[in-house]
Amino acid sequence: MADKTAKSARPSSDMTAFRKEFAKAKSIVILTGAGVSAESGVPTFRGAGGFWRKWQAQTLATPEAFADNPSLVWEFYHYRREVMASKYPNKAHEAIAECERRLKPQNRKVTVITQNIDGLHKRAGSDSIIELHGNLFKTRCVKCKDVAVNNDSPICEALRDKGEPDPSAVDAKIPVENLPRCKISGCGGLLRPHVVWFGEALNTEVLDRAGEELDKCDLCLVVGTSSVVYPACMFAPNVASRGITVAEFNMEDTPVTNEFMYHFQGPAGEHLPAALAKCDTEK
Repeated sequence: MADKTAKSARPSSDMTAFRKEFAKAKSIVILTGAGVSAESGVPTFRGAGGFWRKWQAQTLATPEAFADNPSLVWEFYHYRREVMASKYPNKAHEAIAECERRLKPQNRKVTVITQNIDGLHKRAGSDSIIELHGNLFKTRCVKCKDVAVNNDSPICEALRDKGEPDPSAVDAKIPVENLPRCKISGCGGLLRPHVVWFGEALNTEVLDRAGEELDKCDLCLVVGTSSVVYPACMFAPNVASRGITVAEFNMEDTPVTNEFMYHFQGPAGEHLPAALAKCDTEK
């Protein structure tokens, strides 16, 4: 545990010092955001440049948009699913997954709590993953509420070759009966992406699991997240307030950078492999 009273105004970038703390940690939580996936070329759909056709994601990723035009919303999410077919986990994802596998036989735990919905942590090999905002490759039935993994490409025949992001593209206007449907016998309800949309609350069970891991962690890493989205923005500061070491890996400072013990500026794919590599004290 770090001594908060010894913390300077600016977080340290001393990798050797961080590594000494990493070597002692028994329960490590890694909080990840869009910046990790951006290094794999995944569009973030945040900020002024985050448009699909003429819409920003915030206008499509809502329950109201889905109720009003499920065809358009499914085009958007079908496009995002298909984009992921050409994207792969990067060195940061791989370093996290390798660290989890390596530490498990030592009775040391690594838990990923991610705001990302792209599934890249799982594809990299991580097992202990808490997905705060859901997953692009899961669906939820609006009728029976069944949640299922769905990696079909396309997710339904009517969406094949649809979802072109060009602003001049014509909306497919797919009849609702031809959109993805529930496969549970006797249901057949309309499916929606199993993601948390704007205006929706995070799943309480998921939040509880995240809270449990944060409460017992003795080291926390913040990787590729701007720390502005509630409630995730409070996770690391709350951990730091208990005197637990928090290390931030980001391209730039965030509003809470100075609350942490360490800050490593630059691509996570460059810093994380060194930060999480095998220590001399490991067997």
